[in-house]
Amino acid sequence: MSKQTAQDLERARTEQTPQQRDQTDRPETDSDRDPIAATIERAAERVGSVWPLYSFVTANPLSGFEEQPFHRAVDEAERLFSGRGYPHPDVFRTAWERGQIDSDVLAAELEARGIDRDPERLLEELAETEATRDAESDGATETVDRVLSKWLGAFLDEGQAKWPMPNREEGFYAAWRSVAPYGGDVPGCDDPSDLPETATEALESILDEHPESRWTDIAEGHFAALPGWTGFIKQRVDDDTDPWQAEYPITLREYLAVRLTLADRLDAPIEPPSADEDSDSGDGEDAEPPLSEIWLTAWERSYRGRLLEQLDGSVTDPADAGETSRPAGQLVFCIDTRSEIVRRHIEQQGNYETHGYAGFFGVPMRYQGYEATASVDACPPIVEPEHRVVDRPDDEETVTKRDRWTGLAKVTRKHFKRLKANVVAAFPFVEGGGAAYGSAMAARTLAPSAIASLENAVDERVPSRHEFCSPALEYADHEDHTHADHDLPQGMSLEAKVEYAENAFALMGWTDFARLVVFAGHASRTTNNPFDSSLDCGACAGNPGGPNARVLATICNDSNVQAELRERGFHIPDDTVFLAGEHNTTTDEIELFDDAVPETHREDLEQLRADLERAQAGAAAERLESMTDGDVDPDEAVAEVERRAADWAETRPEWGLAGNASFVIGPRELTDDENLDGRAFLHSYDWTTDPEGEALEAIMTGPLVVTQWINNQYYFATVDNGVYGSGSKVTQSPLGNVGVVQGNGGDLMTGLPLQSLQLDDDEPYHQPLRLTAVICAPRERVTEILRRHDDVERLVDNGWIGDLLVVDPQRNAEAFRYLGDLEWTAVSQSRTAAPARDREQEQEGVSASVRD
Repeated sequence: MSKQTAQDLERARTEQTPQQRDQTDRPETDSDRDPIAATIERAAERVGSVWPLYSFVTANPLSGFEEQPFHRAVDEAERLFSGRGYPHPDVFRTAWERGQIDSDVLAAELEARGIDRDPERLLEELAETEATRDAESDGATETVDRVLSKWLGAFLDEGQAKWPMPNREEGFYAAWRSVAPYGGDVPGCDDPSDLPETATEALESILDEHPESRWTDIAEGHFAALPGWTGFIKQRVDDDTDPWQAEYPITLREYLAVRLTLADRLDAPIEPPSADEDSDSGDGEDAEPPLSEIWLTAWERSYRGRLLEQLDGSVTDPADAGETSRPAGQLVFCIDTRSEIVRRHIEQQGNYETHGYAGFFGVPMRYQGYEATASVDACPPIVEPEHRVVDRPDDEETVTKRDRWTGLAKVTRKHFKRLKANVVAAFPFVEGGGAAYGSAMAARTLAPSAIASLENAVDERVPSRHEFCSPALEYADHEDHTHADHDLPQGMSLEAKVEYAENAFALMGWTDFARLVVFAGHASRTTNNPFDSSLDCGACAGNPGGPNARVLATICNDSNVQAELRERGFHIPDDTVFLAGEHNTTTDEIELFDDAVPETHREDLEQLRADLERAQAGAAAERLESMTDGDVDPDEAVAEVERRAADWAETRPEWGLAGNASFVIGPRELTDDENLDGRAFLHSYDWTTDPEGEALEAIMTGPLVVTQWINNQYYFATVDNGVYGSGSKVTQSPLGNVGVVQGNGGDLMTGLPLQSLQLDDDEPYHQPLRLTAVICAPRERVTEILRRHDDVERLVDNGWIGDLLVVDPQRNAEAFRYLGDLEWTAVSQSRTAAPARDREQEQEGVSASVRD
């Protein structure tokens, strides 16, 4: 920044207090800002957002690189974050030896690249390259990381600390400046006046010593040094509804000011190495993908071939199935991979249809449950909430009964919490209550199943929310439909209700309805698990999906909504009843919220409950096989999964979405009767009921993007858990109610823990593959959607989605693979290994020339 520019900015701030000056500096969105603000915006693009752990959002940690081809992006990310971009050579070797990487597919991939060396030799080359990966550490930079992480953890605490950091309401820089002299970790700082008065002044004093052409590299390097804290700040600034940000503001400008000040005073490097100094790979814009990319592609193509063999190629038009009896029930689950398992077991119980739909059920809402102190966004991060929905008690007798129980529990917990935290009372409390606490700990540790039974008994005594509450969907004030919660309307109009119901039925291609239709959200149930929200519904931003299911069921039971839907061609029978439920993915129990079911349907309901219990036993037994040493008796499976849910020492209560590898968009007939091993996201879609392609467009621009986020989170957390995951749960420490760190400090860990991904330290359970997307629709329809949406096309062209396939019902269900640039190639009819002459028909230079 020139001296004149700095003087002009200083004059503009002359009449402001220090706090007002930093408040003036805070906005970071306008393109006509000062150079520092523009630098921060450009530099922050590389760091992905990180959500608080209580609302874990499974996102691609390299989302800031998606405009680049995958191999170049991971190379750049390795330079910035020191994170591995591909599986370790030992992982490739294991997959090859087990047949997960088909030898013929690998040979075809190598031949297409002009590589004639033996695979064994290639693995040795990868291992030799691996030996040179270790990065040199810098002691001064490590000190900066440690000191800054300490202050960030103190400032960003969300209610855990008994003695919070003072002056937080003034902003991060001002708060840090006021206490830094007393921490003993800032050389030459004995008084706040020894530090620049504002964040902007601190940045100017340091950046003016460096060429402005290097500012972005400087900021990018220092943001990437602590990507967890940077991503968390980035997300908090972007969330204009965050009450903690409103009360205790922090910006990336303030973060950078504190970091550069510490680096300057601790003699740590300010400028990162230039790109040519830091990399000896020689990769340019046109560089060929590395050898690891070829092995990864071969692995993905091997999986693709097996998946295509499982798809029913005879399905061209679901209506051609002929007359079928009315199903005993229709159950709609989230597209989550865990639903695939339980859906199969439900269909085996009788004449049931199951369908897949995004788990927020298409209702973009901010939800506040009964007695909740705050509302949560119950929709994907890429969707803005449009309504505020609250639980409304409608049974005073049940409310009184519940309040009596919960009130007693709250008072007891609050009393014990005060005794433990009080300086005077803590010591006699430990002496007097030690025996009781010790007995409780022993029981929970040695007999978790008994604790689970006790908790279930208590739960039965305490009414659940759905027993006495219903979602308030009518406008709270018919004259003023806004609410203080950032002008979101409380409730929704009839038009909006009809739209959400119509969208659901249109996207799933529904024309017929059973007597009972269940919308089943999903949630998890675990104990002593900081990552519990990572097991909840990703489409609900890491929150349980039951509330969204209840909202859609309430909408669909509305007689006015049904009348409008019939006008639009959805012939809902008079005897159809919609109800909500929630699938507990840890135990596979499906709880039905049956308050809207009339007596005329009680027999149907009881039969459904019995069938769901049998499906639970089968699904639980299947899932346990991957977590135990052998087959599991279905009669014992439910007890075992309930034990895992209640055991506070259980590091792996369930696998979550580990194993995810594909996303199938099409009718259930495409995949029914097939065991997809819980590896596929399944979204119902009928191309014949979507003549304009609007439903498919909504799926490809919404759920497809979200599943790519999820898939890449699992991929990167598996290939480098220390950088893109969060390491072992055994050594984690929850911090400030916002996240975890390894040990007693350091960067906020951004991804999934080791136990959610690996069987042990050396062997992954999750196979790190990029997403294979399969769409049952006319090829031209998919092409046109890609042409209209550059962001989706870019994900496929750049390899963030490993493969995009179309099973074209207008071409006798022939499969086509996307090559890039809106070009396709036919997959061989055998859907296994294509002969060389077929490969030659594919466009030159495309790595897709594997034999399938």
